[in-house]
Amino acid sequence: MTKRALVVGVTGIQGRPLADQLVAEGWQVYGLARTPGQQAGVTPVAADLLDPDRLAEALEGVAPTHVFLTTWMRMDTEAENIRVNSEMVRNLLNALRPAGSVEHVALATGLKHYLGPFEAYAKGALPKTPFREDQGRLEVENFYYAQEDEVFAAAEQDGFSWSVHRPHTVIGSALGNAMNMGQTLAVYATICRETGRPFRFPGSQVQWNALTDMTDAGQLAAQMVWASTTPEAKNEDFNIVNGDIFRWSWMWSRLAEWFGVQAEEFDGVERPLEQEMAGDAEIWAEIADRHGLAERDLGRLASPWHTDADLGRPIEVVTDMSKSRNLGFTGYIATDRAFFDLFEKLRADRIIPGA
Repeated sequence: MTKRALVVGVTGIQGRPLADQLVAEGWQVYGLARTPGQQAGVTPVAADLLDPDRLAEALEGVAPTHVFLTTWMRMDTEAENIRVNSEMVRNLLNALRPAGSVEHVALATGLKHYLGPFEAYAKGALPKTPFREDQGRLEVENFYYAQEDEVFAAAEQDGFSWSVHRPHTVIGSALGNAMNMGQTLAVYATICRETGRPFRFPGSQVQWNALTDMTDAGQLAAQMVWASTTPEAKNEDFNIVNGDIFRWSWMWSRLAEWFGVQAEEFDGVERPLEQEMAGDAEIWAEIADRHGLAERDLGRLASPWHTDADLGRPIEVVTDMSKSRNLGFTGYIATDRAFFDLFEKLRADRIIPGA
């Protein structure tokens, strides 16, 4: 029988490549977003997860067998994050309940499961690295936990299976995404090349020297699809990273070489991107006009605050993937290759200029 997928957050950095993979594998795919747009092979569903009545109307007749949750909304406080994001998950699963079609729900969260929410990020007592799924939850309120609890409660009521997926920083392409390091660094490197500014590492000494890892959006998509169709992976939580580890002291020069700029050796002084790029909106608009780029609004391309949070962390962050490996998931991509693939796509889509 045809598997019917509902990808929630289909326009995002995680949802778009996931929908593409499902289409490529022959699934019937619906893509839900407030403004879903057009995507080959995907039936758009325009809905607001915070409007339960209209959400139910939009989902009438969809009847998915598999639901992939890849969206969230950032609020001013963690208490509001919990209230709003749990309500979004609850409204969605309530709206799907009458059809009785759901067999599996896959939820994408992230490493804030181990590092803590925005208000307490990488502070206090943290688990030892590499992070493993059996380390459990921190003793702090976290909207990721609230999202999980909504899925667990609905699964118990409705009888579907679930999986939770915890990527590290995701490498992927999306406009207007709040957490997009790869695209942010691509824009920053382009500005440095176009203006002659030095390509400086904006983060901490710890991140420059310590081991770390990242997650390609395609790698996350592959694991979510695998878990949703593998009996042994049902009702399990999984870390998901690319499979390699690196130091930014090595990666920074790799990125610089790709863009044809000179990487400065890190001198130990943190220069956050939020400060470095604070006055770059007009510069980017001029670059976009000169090269005929598709997006001249810097705010829709770069999220310096989030890149600063990742690159400024005072601790090593390495993730263990033994759990899914032992169950048969074999996906792998080298992180520098993931960056280069993204940069090539950004050039092809006229988001950044060519060489």
